Formats: sequence, structure tokens, C-alpha cells
Amino acid sequence: MTPTRRSALAAGAAGLLAAPAIASAQTPLRWRMVTSWPKALPGPSFSAQRIADRIRVLSGGRIEVQVFAAGEVVPAFAVHEAVGNRTVELGHTASFFAIGREPALAFFTTVPFGLTPPEHNAWVLKGGGQALWDAASERFGVKPLLGGNTGVSMGGWFRREIQSAEDVKGLTIRMVGLGAELFQRLGATAIAVPPGDIYPALERGAVDGAEFTAPGSDIQLGLWRVAPFYYAPGFNKPNGSSELVINKALWEGLPADLKAVVEAASEAEQAVALAEIEILNMEALTTLVGSHGVKLRGFPAALVQQARRQAADLQRDLGTRSPMAGRVAESYTAFQARIAPWTRVSTHAALGAREV
Repeated sequence: MTPTRRSALAAGAAGLLAAPAIASAQTPLRWRMVTSWPKALPGPSFSAQRIADRIRVLSGGRIEVQVFAAGEVVPAFAVHEAVGNRTVELGHTASFFAIGREPALAFFTTVPFGLTPPEHNAWVLKGGGQALWDAASERFGVKPLLGGNTGVSMGGWFRREIQSAEDVKGLTIRMVGLGAELFQRLGATAIAVPPGDIYPALERGAVDGAEFTAPGSDIQLGLWRVAPFYYAPGFNKPNGSSELVINKALWEGLPADLKAVVEAASEAEQAVALAEIEILNMEALTTLVGSHGVKLRGFPAALVQQARRQAADLQRDLGTRSPMAGRVAESYTAFQARIAPWTRVSTHAALGAREV
């Protein structure tokens, strides 16, 4: 072997050995994630932090994400705008907070009397929902992904008992998304209050009732102290999808492996979040009823029936509010009709049998 050939091979070997060291020494991408949640709120706040941690680990430290609670960088309801204009790189929120910008976005959090968490995940991940979500979000400069789930919600906390459909009329209720519109059709006034401000709104009487999610998250907000009547079912919010949003230009510029890292972090959180919230809800409900004197109630049957009729009209109306809303409503409604027979003979039947 000639000296020149030996030198070339040595240089090549040195390069191969040095490559991992060079890759690991690269300056990591440092992203900020703003959220719509109070700090350390069980449920969505936990999901945001886990996604950030998972991105760091799965990327081998190539991406580091710092998480901020609502109000630390931007207000709770300004997450989409902050991500879209590149004030920050990431956001963790709920898509129905942005329905004033695009009505179609309501479908990607929840619809009254709509898809349950497993059904919703099936629609988004395998039923065409993700492509529609991307299209609905594109003009706002964000790429959306599932960001966890708080499960089936409760119907809300009320300062006084609801004994008939008439008792809802005239109430002021903290509620967002399509659930808010539904209760307005039932005669209430619905107002959007950031999660961290729900307790003081109830305490000072600015609202007569409030819905957030379910016991595991609600207990942290202390709502039981000022509104002791806790109602089910959460027909207004049968699913609780959180949303992870990434600045679209940033997303498009990422290499394929880092896109896969973010997607994997998102998809993994669906299973973890739903498992965790079941445990949190189970424990919190026991504490609320057993230790805090919460009065667990069911909405009157007449109110639920009236709400179901109004919800069907609301969903049809929503589909007329924008071309995108029409496309999403058609897909969502068709998927629910297709999956309902299976849910009825599987989950619904099994639960009914278990209770006999």
C-alpha cells in the first residue's frame, strides 16, 4: 500500500470516529412552548411538559423545549397567534379556543354529543381528520398535532341545583367551544374565561356555573369551594383533546427524523394522558364527594333531551359558517355515523352488561 493510500484510509477512519462526537456537540435547537394552562395543572399541563421532555429524549438532546404556563409569555387564549407569528416555536392549547378565527377548528377538540376519546383519535389518526386539521390550520401558520386528552368531561360546577331545563335559563356559565353555543341555545349566557381565572369568576358571582374538564383537573382549581353542585353527563364535551401546535415554517424546515420525533412525542401522549386522567379522575371524585362534600348530580332527563336536539341543529349550522367548516363537519359526521354501530355493540353494550 502506498503512503498516499495509507494516509487517505487513516483520514477516513479518523473522520468516521469523529462524526458522532461532532453530532453530539452540535448546538441544540432551543424551543419555547407556551400553553393555555395554569402551571402544574393535572391533565393538560402535565401533557405539555411530558411532550417537551419526550422531544428532548427522543431527539438525543438535539431539541430542548422550555414550557411556559398561561400568562408567562402570552395569555391563555393567544397561543395560536404566538406560534403562528413565530413569537415562540410551540404551543399547547385546545383548538376550540381559536374557533373565532376558523369555525372548523371546534371539531378537533370536541363536539357536543360527538366522538369519545378513542373514536376521536381514530378519526384524526386513521379516518382523515389530520389532513383536514392541517388544511384548517394552514393559513394561521401552524402545524397541529394531538397533544393529549383529558377524556370525557363532566357537565360542570354550579352554585345552585339544576332541577329542570328551565333552571338553566338566565344562568351565566363559563364554557368554551361548541358547548358554549349549545348552552346559549338552552337559554344560558356562556362566557369564555381562561382556566386560571375560573375560580375567582365563580367566587365573586361573575358566573353561576363553570365547566372545565373532569375531576382530576377540576379539583386542582378548587371549584368545589364556591360551586358545590357537580353535574354529569358532560354531553357538551364528550372528548377532551389538547392540541400541540408547531410554527409551520419551522415544521417544514425540520429534517425528516426530527419531524418523526415530534410526531412520536405527540402520539405517545395520547395513551399516557388517557391512562393518567382515568386514575386522577377516579381518585379526585372520591375525594371531592367523600371529603369535600361535593353534591354529585345528574342533569334532568328533559334538559339532556333538549340539548341533544339543539346539538344536532348546532352541528348542521356550524357546517355553513365557512367552506372549511363544511368539509370538516361532513367528515366528522360521516365518521361518527360509521363508528356508532360498533361502539354500540362493543363499549356501550359491555358497560351496560357490567352494570347489571
